[in-house]
Parts: sequence; structure tokens; C-alpha cells
Amino acid sequence: MNYKQNEKILQLTDETLIVGVDIAKKRHVARAQDYRGIQFGKALYFENSLEGFQSFMCWMNDLATQQDKNKQIIGMEPTGHYWLPLAYWLMEKQLKVVVVNPAHVKKSKELDDNSPTKNDVKDARVISRLIQDGRYSEPHLPEGIYAELREGMNMYDQLMKDLQAVQGRVHQWIDRYFPEYTTVFANWEGQSSIQILKMGLFPDEIVETDEMTILTEIRKEVKRGVGLKKVRQLKEAARHSIGIQEGKTMARMKINTLMAQYALLHEKINEVWEMIEGLTSTIPGVKEMTDIKGIGDITIAAFLAEVGNLNHYDHPEQIIKLAGLNLKLATSGKWKGQTIITKRGRPKLRALLFKVALPLVNHNPAFKALHQYFTTRKENPLKKKQSLIAICCKLIRILFTVGKKQIAFNPEKMLNDIPHFNLQNAA
Repeated sequence: MNYKQNEKILQLTDETLIVGVDIAKKRHVARAQDYRGIQFGKALYFENSLEGFQSFMCWMNDLATQQDKNKQIIGMEPTGHYWLPLAYWLMEKQLKVVVVNPAHVKKSKELDDNSPTKNDVKDARVISRLIQDGRYSEPHLPEGIYAELREGMNMYDQLMKDLQAVQGRVHQWIDRYFPEYTTVFANWEGQSSIQILKMGLFPDEIVETDEMTILTEIRKEVKRGVGLKKVRQLKEAARHSIGIQEGKTMARMKINTLMAQYALLHEKINEVWEMIEGLTSTIPGVKEMTDIKGIGDITIAAFLAEVGNLNHYDHPEQIIKLAGLNLKLATSGKWKGQTIITKRGRPKLRALLFKVALPLVNHNPAFKALHQYFTTRKENPLKKKQSLIAICCKLIRILFTVGKKQIAFNPEKMLNDIPHFNLQNAA
């Protein structure tokens, strides 16, 4: 649960030991204080290992006993991925773990000594001070099926990036050694084309190779649709090719390696996606979310991988803030600055929602009508990009409600909930 700042401060009492931990790759630093800011003992340096975690636990328990504290709250910066092992380990011990914003640490470290000096002990103290002021949040670390889903989608995204890299290298190879190839096979990723590329033949070798030999190789995967006519077109294109003739030995090894990588990546992508589908099929509300026109299985899997369990959120505004889509405005006196989104939180989630909003406004009638309303209304019409951001926020609210309550999406209700929408349509 996310609390307001006053509620966070009220959770800290005279019986609470506040511990700030500065996270590093190999060695962490911890400082402890009470709710008034009084520091206890010296800073503890401990290794990022089981022995180090156990020494940290003993140090914290000794301080709690000496200072008569029966509750602990441990805060840290979510620095990269280095904080995760410690956070999970402490949560398994039923201890309260919170995180502070790295930007807050950077901006507030001069308050104590009026110096921009940075060191691990000072950072640990600043973190504990931020917790004292209630400037922290409780992380929703994925567990169970949601942890599996996040790892699965990370792997899926990485495999897709690797596949795009291989596709680019194959394009480069074709452009160098057989640029006329695409006049015969417009899409080199077709099954017939893949079989020919796996042969590793250069244009002059294709000319010398028997037609039936090439056709037999194609027939291993494609039983019909491609015949001798296509093979003859290929041989004719090869006969007039301007492809490079030097370095053939290593170039042949390169295309053979690329095609092996291409096949392996496709196999692994399909394997990972089958596992992801198995995971999402067990999550309540997924079917209702994927039934929304314009939203596919990959979108929902990626959304849940970033957000986690929807039951951990009390309001969709929390997810909007997590995506960095909440608005910020700078004003001073009569001056009013531009309203823009904060871009804080999870950038992958924000990028996902924006990519989904584009096809939604083109193919989903309800969202298309909503986009038109936002951009043409008489009062405060939005620019197209501003409208897409608003639709991203609306989509979060819809997915939150549909997924949490497991109800079908109602386009009419969505449009009727927009103030003045019906009045403008009537006019």
C-alpha cells in the first residue's frame, strides 16, 4: 500500500530504528538513527554476500536492543539491479524495506554540511534522513508468477533485439554479395528464401548449380507455391549480379552462421512466448483485457510484467505515476510554465503505452472518437501528442478496472464518462 507523506511519518515512532543503506556492487554501507534524526553508532560496511547480509542483520539487531527499538525500517536507493538481492533477502525476514528516489538523495545531500561532497557514509545518512521525513515509497517487488513474467518478458525483448540485429546483418550480406536477390524474393524471410540462403551459394555458384538441386532444397520446407519458374528467375538474376567476388570463404561462413543464429533465435522466441502465454493464462482479468480491440497478448504480458500484481495498487493514478505520465507544472506569480509529463518511473512502461495508443486511435472506434474529441473540443483542445498521452492515462485506468474487477470493457461507458463529450457530439 502507498501512503501519503503524513501517514508515512506517523508510522515512525520512538520504537522505530531507521536504517539507510547506500548500495554498491560489492560493498554496502549502512547508517542507523531514530525518528528524530539522532544517529546511532558508526557506519557499517558489509559485503554483498550472505555473510555480509548476516553481519548487517546482527549489527541492526544489536543497535535495536541497545536503543530499545522493536521495529526496523530499512531504506535504500534502487540502484540498478544491485539492491535487489538485499531487498529480497530482508523481505524474506519479514522486515520492512522502502526505497528513496536517487534524485532526492542527490539534491538533499548538502543540507547537513553545506557541501557537495559525496561518499558512501554520507549517502547512507541522507537516505535515513529522507525516510525520517517520510520521503520514501514501498516497492512492489514482483513475486511468484509476476517475477516469472518480468524475467520472461525481459528475455523476450532481448531475443527480439538480437533477432533484429541478425536480420540487419543478413540484409547487409545480401547487399554486398547478391544485391539482385531481393528482386526475386522481395521478402528474404520467406521459407523458400531461407532455404536458399542456408545453402550459402554466391551468384556464380547459383548459375552453375542444377535447377532441380535448388528446387529440392526448397522442397524440404515448402511443398508448393514455388517451382522451377522462381528458380529460373533466381538463376537469371544471379547471371547478371554485380555482387562482390572477393573474400568468399569467410563470407560463406558468415551467412551460414547468421542463418543458424536466425533459426535458433526464432526457436527460442517461440519457446519463451509459449511459456509467457502459459503464465498470463493463469492471471485473472487477462482475458478481459485482451478482448479490447487493438490490444494484443504481448501488450498485456508486457504491461503486467512492468506493473506486477494489480491488487497491490489502490488507484490507477499510482500506475500513471509509475509510468511517469503524471503532469508537472511550473508557476510563479502571474507566470505559468508549460505543463508536461514528469517522465519519472519505468520508461519501458511509458514507451509501451505510447506505442499501444497509436494503433488504438486508428483501429478502435471508441479511442478514435476520444482522440478526435480531445483534439477538437472548444475548450482547451489538445495537440495530437498531448491527446495520445491523455489516452495512455485513460488506457491505464481501463486496464486497471478491467483487470482488477474482471469485467468486460464498455466503450459507451468510457465515452459517457468524459465530461461534455455527448454535448459536443450533439452540437
